[in-house]
Amino acid sequence: MSRAKERCDSLGEGRFTDMPGLLFRPYLGPAHKAAVEQLTAWMEEAGMSVRLDPSGSLIGRYEGTGMKTLLIGSHIDSVKDAGRYDGPLGIMLGIDCVAALHQVGRRLPFAIEVVAFGDEEGSRFPSAMLCSRAMAGQIDDKSLEIDGLEGALNDWGLDRASFLNAKRDPADLVGYIEAHIEQGPALEAEGLALGIVTGIAAQKRYSVRFVGIAGHAGTNSMALRKDALPAAAEAILKIEEIGRAGPPDMVATVGRMEVLPGAPNVVPGDVRFSVDVRAGTAEPRDKAAEEIERALAEIAERRGLGLAVRLLHDLPPAPCDPAMMERLERAVTAIGQPVHRLVSGAGHDAMAFADMTPTAMLFLRCEGGISHNPLERVFPADVDLARDALLAFLDILSEEYDG
Repeated sequence: MSRAKERCDSLGEGRFTDMPGLLFRPYLGPAHKAAVEQLTAWMEEAGMSVRLDPSGSLIGRYEGTGMKTLLIGSHIDSVKDAGRYDGPLGIMLGIDCVAALHQVGRRLPFAIEVVAFGDEEGSRFPSAMLCSRAMAGQIDDKSLEIDGLEGALNDWGLDRASFLNAKRDPADLVGYIEAHIEQGPALEAEGLALGIVTGIAAQKRYSVRFVGIAGHAGTNSMALRKDALPAAAEAILKIEEIGRAGPPDMVATVGRMEVLPGAPNVVPGDVRFSVDVRAGTAEPRDKAAEEIERALAEIAERRGLGLAVRLLHDLPPAPCDPAMMERLERAVTAIGQPVHRLVSGAGHDAMAFADMTPTAMLFLRCEGGISHNPLERVFPADVDLARDALLAFLDILSEEYDG
């Protein structure tokens, strides 16, 4: 069995989850800290020096003969009730590549840093990809005005005032590459182990809040209620309708909801939920987002409710670098695999770097296309092929590197 897969499996239970019986590893939680400790040991064993950056991302550095750095990254956090490979597999493959170089005492003309980003999923705080966006210089101090973030950072010995110091200088970087499970069925449908990502879909994420008046469920007549929950229900159906009306690559999702005060005999006076809108290009995504905002305002006005809509992040489409893709194609061919290109509908840390440094992504087949689910599965042989492809990519990049 692939070592990278075995290591992902070992991080799927015990102290590496904050919820017994299912995998949940939120950013800056106890399970995240346990994972950082274990990854530190594996990185050091592979010949890397290890540090934690100001945002809580773990970085293992393998020195090269030159000063610039290639980043190999993915994320260590998870959604609730997650699978074991979304994120961690890319980190383990990066560690395996460095271990292979270290075993033979080989140094490349650039350093390699394997990065385990602390937050990508946004499963603890409402803004996703905080760590990769901080490293890419895409956030400001206002972006860190998030309830509970400062205390969580302090618990780790980190400081919100230093968070933005995680930003890297593009002049110091060779590029960024990330291996990740596809999180979809396209590769499996084609009978392929690996795919080369051409770009990542544009994404907007919002927090929405309807505010009415809480009251006794038995004494508030239906005609006089200011019930926030039916408004939210109506909004969710409208969001689904707008998403369905878009192009095939359009999706609109409500994935989180909080109903307050949350008692069976109280009319809900406060409902909060997330909205995630994505498409392959910015124009249809923006059109759908505008339609959703108008629909939310119309529902709130018609029902006499307060409404707060906050844009949490606006991620443009992130095309991968043509030269990096071409090298990755040659690497995949070199290990005897066919080349297959595809777009990623899911967001990844790689998209934070698209405007900063040349990026590439390698997808691995996942069984049934299932992800964000404990049924997430990968094939050990595919994982080994991904490692071999990454090593071939490093060979090609090293041969063509001009400093």
